[in-house]
Amino acid sequence: MNIGIVCYPTYGGSGVVAAELGRALAERGHRIHFISYALPFRLDGFIDNIVYHEVEISKYPLFDFPLYTPALASKIVEVARFEKLDIIHAHYAIPHATSAYLAKQILGDPKIKIITTLHGTDITLVGLEPSFLPVMKFSIEQSDGVTAVSRFLREKTLVNYQIKKDIQVIPNFVDVNKYQRIFVSGVRKHLAPGDEKILIHVSNFRMVKRVQDVIQIFNLVRQKIRSKLVLVGDGPERSSCEQLAHELNIFEDVIFLGKQIELVPVLSAADIFLIPSQSESFGLSALEAMACELPVVSSSVGGLPELIVHGETGFIAEIGDVGRMAKYTIELLTNDSKYKLFAAASRRRAVEMFNTEKIVDQYEGYYAQVLSGMMIA
Repeated sequence: MNIGIVCYPTYGGSGVVAAELGRALAERGHRIHFISYALPFRLDGFIDNIVYHEVEISKYPLFDFPLYTPALASKIVEVARFEKLDIIHAHYAIPHATSAYLAKQILGDPKIKIITTLHGTDITLVGLEPSFLPVMKFSIEQSDGVTAVSRFLREKTLVNYQIKKDIQVIPNFVDVNKYQRIFVSGVRKHLAPGDEKILIHVSNFRMVKRVQDVIQIFNLVRQKIRSKLVLVGDGPERSSCEQLAHELNIFEDVIFLGKQIELVPVLSAADIFLIPSQSESFGLSALEAMACELPVVSSSVGGLPELIVHGETGFIAEIGDVGRMAKYTIELLTNDSKYKLFAAASRRRAVEMFNTEKIVDQYEGYYAQVLSGMMIA
């Protein structure tokens, strides 16, 4: 198949999944064309069967804002014509599915199919804006196939937008050969020179991630256990998090690593992964941690309960209940036999339920179903 993948190239989960999906499909012999304004950051090095097409955005004094949606549509038209695409796979409804629909109308070729994958904030935040809602609903309904990364997101989409269309749940996945615990005594010694326990959080530091809750949880844990907190990522909430760490007088024990491309060594050095988000459609960072044998302590939101098995691979608490999350963390860090069981169960669940091969099989099957026209309206 010739597949065009339209995605954001940044550090967010949708861009990561799109890039890893494209890589896996290329390894299976499909011809993959990434269409975006920058090369997806996970596509490092030469990869056979993958071509990148950059969307060029012209700036005119007449327009206050760059016209990305029509520029993207034009690039999709160009790639589809010259590369004879079978499928345009849009990751994120606005603007990607919107541009894909416009491109398909310009092409006038019903054989080209649009598949839209919903990742989360496109539905739970962006699409609910009154100015976007009609376009969001239309773009989803006009897609030839629609997938969501969790049952939670599927139901949220159907309810919020009153969509009468079958949405297939295909969860996110992880390369369990890459994401596995490795021996990193040097990294651990650098992060915790006194052999403290290490708590870790990875995100884009938006308000919805509740990174300040992570710091509050850590503050309670360190009162009982010698520990360090490692924060990976960057974003609008970083400054307030640094300020909170200073106010609590724990800044020396909180390590801000900023954005990191290679996560496996850092995850392998840690003991517990914290994700107390306010909204999380799936929780890809938690899955990557689980693959590295990290038990996860999370909030009970979105798709997290579909990923984390409470009392087996980690613990789940209500949003904002930092006391309970701290208690769960302390329980794991003070009971070595329980910790080892949870760590092994985390890895096992990642391997058995969310490995790349298993999920890419589902995407390939779905592509074939959409191309054959055997879809439920």
